[in-house]
Formats: sequence, C-alpha cells, structure tokens
Amino acid sequence: MLDSPVSTPGPWSVAMRLQECERWYAVHSQPFAEDRAARQLSDQGFPIYLPRRRKTVRHARKMRTIDAPLFPRYLFVALDLTRDQWRKINSTFGVSRLLMSGEQPQAVPPGVVEALLESADGNGVVDLARTLKPGPVRMMAGPFAEQLALFEALDDTGRVRVLLDIMGRQVRVLTEARNVAPIDARTDKGHGAQARRSFALSRRRASKLEFS
Repeated sequence: MLDSPVSTPGPWSVAMRLQECERWYAVHSQPFAEDRAARQLSDQGFPIYLPRRRKTVRHARKMRTIDAPLFPRYLFVALDLTRDQWRKINSTFGVSRLLMSGEQPQAVPPGVVEALLESADGNGVVDLARTLKPGPVRMMAGPFAEQLALFEALDDTGRVRVLLDIMGRQVRVLTEARNVAPIDARTDKGHGAQARRSFALSRRRASKLEFS
C-alpha cells in the first residue's frame, strides 16, 4: 500500500523556537494519520513539528512526487512537563501514543529536531542533501526513487552527481540535491556496504543521465 499523500503542509510543518523549559518529545501516530494527529494537537495549542521529505510514488504506471512524512507515524511536540497537560495527547484523534520513559514522556535528545529544522525549507521539507559527503546515498525522488547510489560531487548550481547501478551497468546521474539523502552509517551499515559492492566496477565506464 502506498503512503497517503501529503499535498498541502499545515502550519505544524514549520515549528517555532522552543520556549524556556520546553523540550521536544516524539508522538507515535496511528497508521497514515500523521497529518490528522498534527492538526488535532495543534488545535489544542501544542507546538508541533511534522518534518517532511519529497517522495516519488508510482501508481497505475504513473509517477508523481509528493511531500510525505520524513518519519512515517512520527511527529514531534514541544512540551513543558510542569505546565502542559501532556496526558491528553494519548487520547487525541490520530495519536497512538506519546513515547514514554517510565511514568514520564521521553525527551528527544538535544539537537536532533533542531538539526532537522535547520535542514528544512519554508514548508518543512527536510533537505538532507545539505549533509552529503562522498559515499553511499539513497535516491528519494525521481525515476530512481529508493535505489542506492554513490554520491560523487555537488556542482555550483546545486545539482549532484551520483553513480547508479542500472541492470548491471554503471550510470552517472545528475539530479537535484533534494532528490538524494545520505545513508546513516550507524543505522544502515548493511545498505552502505551493499552500495559499495554494487559499484565495484570501474567508474570510468559509466554512462551519463540527467533529470530534475
């Protein structure tokens, strides 16, 4: 099943700065209900951040690019536990649960949400390409969405050159930087090694493609 499209970002896509004593906490939503949970929590006055990414979906032989949640079924809420009635979050429409540590909500490590905000545009779409370094990446949008590649270079116009393995043939592809995301070595070690093995052949034999 395809993820439900997110076509019109709400005001919860871009979060305000935290106030004194506030911390970010993670909310687990019901399946395909990130937007609904964000809307309901925002209506209750909770500051919400729902980070998004660009994603290419295929249906009936057609492809289109949509803005979808960066972390399926997760969003962030800013809370001051001494001030806010955080327990009512769990009874909010669209919410599965607030992530807890014992009897208290578990705060997101400092800097995590802030880094996402710094990488996001005005609609809350996170551009992970800003942290690109040479090595394995994942194509996030376009005709090669979800494929592994090797990031080679970023040019002055903001386009990136990556190396793809297409049916056993190495192809250099030029695309917009927002179409790729780095593979986290801490969580995707297997995928990183897989990408490197896929490109064991000489890069000098690669063909060249370009898309937006």
